[in-house]
Amino acid sequence: MDALSVTPIPAFDDNYIWCIHRDQNAVLVDPGDAAPAQRFLRESGFELTAILVTHHHYDHVNGIAELLSEWPTAAVIGPATASPAITQAVKDGDTVTLFDHSYQVIAVPGHTLDHLAYYQAETGQLFCGDTLFAGGCGRLFEGSPEQMLRSLQRLQDLPAATRVYCAHEYTLANLAFALKAEPENATLRDRYSVVTEKRERGEITLPSTLAQECASNPFLRTDSPSLRARICEREGSDTLSQVEVFAALRGWKDNS
Repeated sequence: MDALSVTPIPAFDDNYIWCIHRDQNAVLVDPGDAAPAQRFLRESGFELTAILVTHHHYDHVNGIAELLSEWPTAAVIGPATASPAITQAVKDGDTVTLFDHSYQVIAVPGHTLDHLAYYQAETGQLFCGDTLFAGGCGRLFEGSPEQMLRSLQRLQDLPAATRVYCAHEYTLANLAFALKAEPENATLRDRYSVVTEKRERGEITLPSTLAQECASNPFLRTDSPSLRARICEREGSDTLSQVEVFAALRGWKDNS
């Protein structure tokens, strides 16, 4: 199978619409804003063949209708609750075929209850929307800490080389918080320095890899003894379960 290219299209203040493309055909992931996506597709001479949707938030779906007015035959694939424009509703365990590649559909509730991720094994691509971020994870708007922890664990079980294409440029702020949670993590400190330099140059920090996330993202490290000890100290209890550690960490980030 031919290789697939992935290009970020900046949208809003900090969103990325990911464009998967081969030859002159393109698939957009979470087009919350039509204008930058239209501009990119036109300038590249691409034909929009499909849209992948991870969840229903406006900054992931609001551009779909306008894109379909220009490319009306494009399939819209995602959770049934994400948009009235969905033409192929998918759920956990389904597969989606794009460019002769099969993408595994993984349910990752927590940020929203309908959130899905899409994983392609041969190319090592993971499109995870707002569930797993570089250095962080999404806020729990609808799901429980237990749901979100389980969702992150499912993603964490994918191969370490998997490239993480999340939907926002939150990396620097996420790592700044991570340093509060794990100040002695040398890998995290090094990553923060690299990311700081990239952002100073105006460069994108994505995709990351699962290996990077497992080593420096505190939300994937709630079983780490040092992180657990820090959270237990903050909470005044040494009997916290892993879910309680995760919930306390998420709450700390929400209020930081």
